[in-house]
Amino acid sequence: MAELRVLFATSEIAPLIKTGGLADVSGALPSALRAIGVDVRVLVPGYNQVIEQMAQHHIVAAFDDLPGFPMARLLSGTMANGVPLLVLDCPVLYQREGGPYQTAQGEDWADNAMRFGMLSKVAAVLGSDASPLEWHPDLVHCNDWQTGLTPAYLHFAPGAVHSVIAIHNLAFQGNFPAETVQQLHLPVSCFSIDGVEFYGNMSFLKAGLFYADHIITVSPNYAAEIQQEELGFGMQGLLSTRHDSLTGILNGIDTDEWNPATDPYLAKPYSSANMTGKAANKNALQRKMGLSIEPNVPLLGVVSRFTEQKGLDLLLEIAPLLSELPVQLAMLGSGDAGMQKTARDLSHLYPGKIGVHIGFSEELSHQIEAGADMFVMPSRFEPCGLNQLYSQRYGTPPIVHATGGLADSVVDCTTESLNEGNASGFAFIEMTAENLYATIQRAVGLYHDRPKWNTLRINCMAKDFSWETSAAAYRAVYLKVLGRQG
Repeated sequence: MAELRVLFATSEIAPLIKTGGLADVSGALPSALRAIGVDVRVLVPGYNQVIEQMAQHHIVAAFDDLPGFPMARLLSGTMANGVPLLVLDCPVLYQREGGPYQTAQGEDWADNAMRFGMLSKVAAVLGSDASPLEWHPDLVHCNDWQTGLTPAYLHFAPGAVHSVIAIHNLAFQGNFPAETVQQLHLPVSCFSIDGVEFYGNMSFLKAGLFYADHIITVSPNYAAEIQQEELGFGMQGLLSTRHDSLTGILNGIDTDEWNPATDPYLAKPYSSANMTGKAANKNALQRKMGLSIEPNVPLLGVVSRFTEQKGLDLLLEIAPLLSELPVQLAMLGSGDAGMQKTARDLSHLYPGKIGVHIGFSEELSHQIEAGADMFVMPSRFEPCGLNQLYSQRYGTPPIVHATGGLADSVVDCTTESLNEGNASGFAFIEMTAENLYATIQRAVGLYHDRPKWNTLRINCMAKDFSWETSAAAYRAVYLKVLGRQG
């Protein structure tokens, strides 16, 4: 069998440019696929941060005559992990101050349709007869709405290869006015319910879901949830129709970066065979977050966006009750201004019990995973989630709402599941503040039963969330789409 060649098109990739979980997947999955023999090359926009971090690169193509799009070049380089990188260098679209999708003031870039329309178009060109490269993919792997037009462009391109699209969060859809179809030089005929039209607008994500040969979501449970009205965000009808071409694959994690035995950010390394370092990390975290040094009071960790999706409103609501249990709370994150203020106010009202750091810190996120006794992640919906995976790796049982990838990756601790060695955290089903509080109470109760708590922590650390398993599942989907045997 010929080597499987895949173009992986994404709008962000760790560690070069990151706003969320998509970057982590884009940074890790291609490397894991290459390790099992898939020739993956990643296409990413040439943002300032990406260009600046490319130590060596050379020009491999120029796009001077794509109808409706500005001139651009394609640069070739290599990631630190050895993954080949193709960078779409178009300064007028990508080299500007701010983030990949928004200005420094938090407003969407006004030309996002053009910016990600071009990314999608170039991905399609590279997957068709028009490609200027010697290397030709067998398949294009698209990610989220930012590359959602790629399958549509491929549909109308001579010699186009197959495509798959991965949904990392269905809530973000890339919806733009109807006239965007002509601005991006898509056939007017595709602006229909059987195409890119979505409630009168043109939708990048709808285009991907309709035209791609296969749809992948980042957990099996989320694949089922998005076919229902509650979490379908208007796409549930299309997704239900395409259920035979829909696969859920749980994300993996970088087990080298997230390894408590070698983590450079920790006060003291530890492993499931020797957990003594956990106490030293708790002590260090308490000091860093301004919490009282109380080794026997459970410390709850949070690393999250401050949004309703993440359920942080419920956690903030019950924070006064939590301080009386007693537990301590260490929170890292940013987002909704009102939630940030509430969190800060609580830290002042309950000094020594609630510590809050607004912003993002890679170092502190590792220290919270290691130093906390439990990790709280009460998301209303969660396509996959990564922190609950990091938590288990670090022997920090997660407390989660049983939705999406959280339900797939956390086994609720009961007497039976603990005895069977499956228990890895605590889960509640109905999304209420009362249920969250009751589940934390249940976790605190087990925490004070040290033999059982140690068993639970060891269970967590025995779980395998490496990318190896996930990569094999992706490869199987690629081969299915191409009609090849494994």
